[in-house]
This record gives sequence, C-alpha cells and structure tokens, in this order.
Amino acid sequence: MKLFYRHFGDGQPVIILHGIFGISDNWVTIGRKIAEKFSVYILDLRNHGQSPHSDTFNYVAMMDDLNEFIEEHQLEDPIIIGHSMGGKVAMYFALEYPEMVNSLLVVDISMRKYPPRQGHVQMIEAMQSVDFSKVQSREDVEEQLEDKIQSRPIRLFVMKNLVRVGQSEFKWRLNLKAIYENIDNIFEGVEHFNRFVKPALFVRGGQSDYIQDSDMDKIYRHFPAAELETIPHASHWVHAEAPDDLCAIISDFTGKTCKFRPGK
Repeated sequence: MKLFYRHFGDGQPVIILHGIFGISDNWVTIGRKIAEKFSVYILDLRNHGQSPHSDTFNYVAMMDDLNEFIEEHQLEDPIIIGHSMGGKVAMYFALEYPEMVNSLLVVDISMRKYPPRQGHVQMIEAMQSVDFSKVQSREDVEEQLEDKIQSRPIRLFVMKNLVRVGQSEFKWRLNLKAIYENIDNIFEGVEHFNRFVKPALFVRGGQSDYIQDSDMDKIYRHFPAAELETIPHASHWVHAEAPDDLCAIISDFTGKTCKFRPGK
C-alpha cells in the first residue's frame, strides 16, 4: 500500500508514525523542528489521513506498509519515531527488521495488551453519529459532537479528520468502519521472538498510564538498550501538550540539536 506522507529537511531519514485517529498533520510542528538536522518523513498510516483504505487493519499489515515505504524511497538507516498505535508499529518493525533500523523512539505506549478503552469506541461512535446532511460548516460538526465528546481539545483533534467535499459538504477522511471493526487488534500486545539491541528510547507522559513501571521488564527483554524518559506534565498526547520537551528529548537521543526554523 502506497502511504501518503509529508517530507521536510535533508540528511539522515527520520520516520514519524502517528497514533489512532491521528494524521501526519498532527506531527508537522515537531517534524519541522527535527528537519533542522534530518530528512523527516511523516506518514499517514492505512485507513487514516490521505492514505488508502482497507478492510485489513492490524499491526502486521501496517508493518508491511512501512517496509514497502522504506524500500520504495530507498531510506537507509532510518530513526523511527512512533506514538501510541504508531509506536507499536515501530516496535514490531524494529523487531522484525532490526538490520534496517538505526534507532527507535516510542512515545507513550508499551508492549502489553491493553483492555478495551471505551473512550476510543465512544469517539468512533460520536463520529459515526454526525449527520452530514445537516452540516454546512465545521462549526456544525462541532455542535453535533459537543454532547458526545465534551472535551473541546479532543473534539478539535477528531475534527482534524474532516475533509470538505465540494463547496459546503463534508465527510470523515479516515476509514471509520474498518477502524471500528478491528479496534481490538489495535489493543493487542506486541509479541515477537526477536530482540532489538540498538538504541531505543521510550517516552511517557507523567499523567498517562500507558507506560507503567511494570511494563519495563518486557520492554528490556526485547529492547535491552532501552531507556525511559518521563515528561511529568503531559498526558498520552505528549506531542501536542509538550512539543518543546519532546523535541529536547529527541535532540538528546539523536545527539543533534533540533530547532524550529520558520518557513522551513
């Protein structure tokens, strides 16, 4: 599957993988900062953003998509950064193809299987409930979502997936049906027999429960060079809430100071 991507900068390749309901646009601010020193590729994973839709939605398929992307663009020795669902794709890929990866940075996700998160299901159901026949503007969509998604920042995050069709019609760009029907696959744990012995950094939000201390034993078994960093004031959405802190951590991890250059 040919994935949509955004590209910034030159140098050693860095690949960024978003989480569920995310799109490449969510990572542009950080991507541009990293592009001060790297050639940054921010992907839309399958069923998200501008990438193709498919009824198949699991980590094996997304790992294969990533492999195809790297081979097509002839990327050598990439650093792979993944958040949440994208972090699990990154872990799977590093374990399956360790020789192809320079280093790994996983943002707020562990290897374990997670119980169903009702918030994710409610988010999908809220999006499915929007009656686009009554929508003429983004504000109309937000009004329909208000009762079901009470947090405005989360509503705005969800509404990043809106796309205009014609002058005044809208639709969801992501494949809600496939995501809804395969949501259990996304909560599955990372199970693999390999180890990735190169540098790996796990970054967690201090207000999030996605990476717990008890998760680290399994992480160290498969990623023996792994380190753990915590951003105390961030929740699961680390890149949105603490972009400067995350960029500083990336700079330390890569050994290159990355600063935002306007217009880059």
